[in-house]
Amino acid sequence: MSKRLLALALALVLALSLVACTSGGNKTSGEATTDPLTKDDVVSIYLMSHPTWPYKEDWKVWEYIKENIGATLDLTPVPNADAPTKWALMFAAPDTLPDILTYDHKPSTDTHALSGAIISYDSQIEYMPNYKKWVDSLDEEQYAAYIDVCKSFDGEVYYSPVAGREKQESVRAWLYRQDIFEKHNLEIPETFDELYEVSKKLKELYPDSYPLCIRDGLGTMGIMGPSWKDYWVPDYYYNFNTNEWSYGATEDTMLEAITFFKKMVAEGLTPSNFITIPTSEWQELVSTDRGFMMADYMTRIDNYNSVVRQSNPEFTITAMLPPVANAETGSAHVAKLNRDPAGRVICNSRDARRIANAAKVLDWFYSDEAVEIVSWGKEGETFEVVDGKKQFIKNGSLETPKVLYGFASSGAYTRIDPESIATGDSKEINEVRETVLGYALPYMNPTNYLAFNNDEQKVLDEYTVAIQTYTEEMVTKMVLGQEPLSKFDEFKTNLVEMGVNDVIAVYDSAYARLK
Repeated sequence: MSKRLLALALALVLALSLVACTSGGNKTSGEATTDPLTKDDVVSIYLMSHPTWPYKEDWKVWEYIKENIGATLDLTPVPNADAPTKWALMFAAPDTLPDILTYDHKPSTDTHALSGAIISYDSQIEYMPNYKKWVDSLDEEQYAAYIDVCKSFDGEVYYSPVAGREKQESVRAWLYRQDIFEKHNLEIPETFDELYEVSKKLKELYPDSYPLCIRDGLGTMGIMGPSWKDYWVPDYYYNFNTNEWSYGATEDTMLEAITFFKKMVAEGLTPSNFITIPTSEWQELVSTDRGFMMADYMTRIDNYNSVVRQSNPEFTITAMLPPVANAETGSAHVAKLNRDPAGRVICNSRDARRIANAAKVLDWFYSDEAVEIVSWGKEGETFEVVDGKKQFIKNGSLETPKVLYGFASSGAYTRIDPESIATGDSKEINEVRETVLGYALPYMNPTNYLAFNNDEQKVLDEYTVAIQTYTEEMVTKMVLGQEPLSKFDEFKTNLVEMGVNDVIAVYDSAYARLK
């Protein structure tokens, strides 16, 4: 069972305890008004603090937000790894809830919408004129990209739509060590046969290496999925070419993927623990000439180059064309995942004034004033204008604006200027950004945002954990040779008997409702 599913299951069990508290409607201890916020209005916010960009109290972005937002903000950062359990425990004891919680996974909040533990933006629209103005300005395509993906089981929005980071956030790419390939006159592989051959050459040159060095096994198979078949992942997915839902692990494409990785692992060309390898161990391999190709975040280009070049100036990771695994069904694409997963919810404090004030705080972030502040800060302090263009003041630092000032960090934005994101990235990322985005499939797997009603959720609770656990176990064993490939048909049959088709029907039902 993945950590995310564990957190979701825990959240469901605990959040449902709120039903008795909320079924009679909000218990109001304060009167809501449309008056502007003042410093006497204290709004509490719990923030997720990312391990790569941990919250800093002296970040400029929060200084500027506090100066302009009107209310007094009471901020509490919690490490990302601890947040799901912390949030679930607070929902189980509603008197401990803050006014606003930040998340990095919208489906994790849908159970709280079901139980009445969070408040919809639609119900607070009278306190959110900036939000309404922005939503009304969206065209059909933008509305689908920003609003539809944030809707819950009842068609209302409980999770803050965010905009501006689509060309950076969660963009996936095939990456390779350009300096190593050029040093040894190696060709970039265009097919998986060529990928295998160049991996063998690299293994000869660097015996301690794993040339195709990937992590998060089934997740990365999903990133690489289009190499075998468009939209395929080893999980639940919607095939936009055939307009059908499927569980990818029950398809013959899964056997193709297992067969490929079994060969790569057996010959030491991919880490044997690539399905469960800790990110820190994977990073160590890549940064020490023991990993040369990978499918991962585009931002790894800056993550690695800026750090490793301090000891190895030639070190260069950049993007490559996605190789094709199956010429008949595959394509040179990666899964489309470039949607900013960040969001915030209004907690049901059962106090109408607190709820309205929380809505007002979130509404400010949708204003044009806020976009300027959370994107750039103040001229002369965090940015300057050079040749008519804004650029961040870094005073020689190699750190990003997120690390230096907190821009685009958890809870510090909803709308953000895409130009500030591009300016904060290196020239190397900006040179390949549009090419990488062009490799992504046109549509994102709806599992990233679908919401379920009570009946659908019951089916998911009954089947999904056991199915995922069994899938991970059997795929791992077949890749490692602990189970023969001849057991694949039995594996598929067992998945059907475990209820995989019932879960597919739930996804189909929820997606039909969204459309």
